[in-house]
Amino acid sequence: MQEREVERIANLIYQAPLGEYIGRDGAAILAAHAGREHRLQDQDFLFHQGDLTNSFYIVTEGRLGLVREKTETRREITVHVLEKGDLVGELSFIDQTPHDLSVRALGNAAVLCFKAGDIQPLITQHPQLVYNFMRAVVKRVHAVVTTLGQHEMELQQYIQTGGRGRV
Repeated sequence: MQEREVERIANLIYQAPLGEYIGRDGAAILAAHAGREHRLQDQDFLFHQGDLTNSFYIVTEGRLGLVREKTETRREITVHVLEKGDLVGELSFIDQTPHDLSVRALGNAAVLCFKAGDIQPLITQHPQLVYNFMRAVVKRVHAVVTTLGQHEMELQQYIQTGGRGRV
């Protein structure tokens, strides 16, 4: 990868929420280990529910939908929308489990791909960077769990009041 491209990628990483945790130096190191940028056309899938991949991604352009795909008995449901700077597939990358949801482009989009073989050497070469990356992932998971807890409480209140508001 050319130096100018590494700098562009480092800037994208640093400007993403991840950049808050890994800093400019960490972004530059991660950029040097990045794979290529994948372009997605509207409605293209990045991966499907159940796929086992050895990569995680950062959205660099456009929007991606986390979707539960259509089945014979259910229509497709967009669970969440990811935007520029968001991590995609990081949990399955870390715990090496199949993806729980599919990811589909909502319009033209692009992602930066990080493959396990390129990232694993960083564990010994740059352990602080990997630690800071993990902190960013854990913070995101914590925020999702907190939001789900709040939504659950709101739903319980709604059900208890028969849809009339608060208890």
